[in-house]
Amino acid sequence: MSGKDESIFSKGALMGTKPGKQIIKQGLFKSKGFKLFNQYKQEAEDTFPAFAQRFARNLFDQINADQSPNTTQQQFAEEVGSTEIILNASEIEPIKSKLQDFDTLHDRVLRILNSNFVKMTFPVFNGLFDASTDYFKDDKSTTMREDIVDGHIIAIDLSEPMDRIVDKDEDLEYLDDYKLMNPYILKLAREKISKGGEDVLKEFEEGFKQARIGQYLDTKLKDKPTEITEEELIESYKKYRSVMGTAGRNMALNRAPLADIFYTGMAKAAESVGCGNEIEDSIRDKAAKIPSWPLFYSLKMNDAKNGFEETMNHSESYLREARDALEKLPDNFSHTKFLEFLFLTVEHYNQFWYKKLQEENIWSDLNKNLPTK
Repeated sequence: MSGKDESIFSKGALMGTKPGKQIIKQGLFKSKGFKLFNQYKQEAEDTFPAFAQRFARNLFDQINADQSPNTTQQQFAEEVGSTEIILNASEIEPIKSKLQDFDTLHDRVLRILNSNFVKMTFPVFNGLFDASTDYFKDDKSTTMREDIVDGHIIAIDLSEPMDRIVDKDEDLEYLDDYKLMNPYILKLAREKISKGGEDVLKEFEEGFKQARIGQYLDTKLKDKPTEITEEELIESYKKYRSVMGTAGRNMALNRAPLADIFYTGMAKAAESVGCGNEIEDSIRDKAAKIPSWPLFYSLKMNDAKNGFEETMNHSESYLREARDALEKLPDNFSHTKFLEFLFLTVEHYNQFWYKKLQEENIWSDLNKNLPTK
């Protein structure tokens, strides 16, 4: 469901964790969960280039048709509550004319799609949508599936360029291009998601709003790293659970009983992955991320090693909640094994990064870089 490094799922990496060994075992015995997961993974890989092309073409048309790009930028800044992520009026024209070359725009789209988070989410959404279609005995309309999955992938993908703009830690020469693209990315996501009906769009809007609250709190907490409370951190994690949970709910077109089950499963799995992401970032930066569970627990225990161990316990509790949601699935549900296998990959992902952290043995750096009052 996440990650940036393909080697996480290599045979050697899988052999290094308990859930990884279970994944290999399921592969050897060609279990139902493994086969379904592999089928969706293959489909996502095969259709990914066409999706990227479609995404770029739709953005291209929107950018070219917009007669008042400055208004578009201002409205976007107002909605997300930040002027840091938009262009000044005088900067718009040269960037717009650059992105009016389709190949240039297509290149930028590929850059922001180059994340295993996006690539791993694709098969999950397709699987959930198909499971819902089977359950509700819907007409298997490929265009509806494409619109709903595309729309949510695009919405999730919006966080990539926005994070890069705020963090300024990669793609520095393309940040202004992303600033121009962002409002059109959001508009496109909304257009596609709205094909699922008013209820589905309304659910997306609520999830997007909650994710923005989490993102905003994240920014505020950076200024007071040693005073972050547990309640604030739970609130900040809305950025993980709202986006993925809402997408899960909408793969069932927001219909009971699957909508709530998919929401909980995806939201909790995303929060669990969030812990793994933060461990990965800590290895790279030799410091606990602000804000994050590793930072919170390391400060609380006055020791990084204990803090990261507690973070792993926390990630496991999230995953238990995700797995508990599967207990509520209807009998004979077609994709239970698929979801069980998915959560196994999440568990492996987190354990992989925790094991790597232990191998790196950077506890003294992590302790030294803990913020002080």
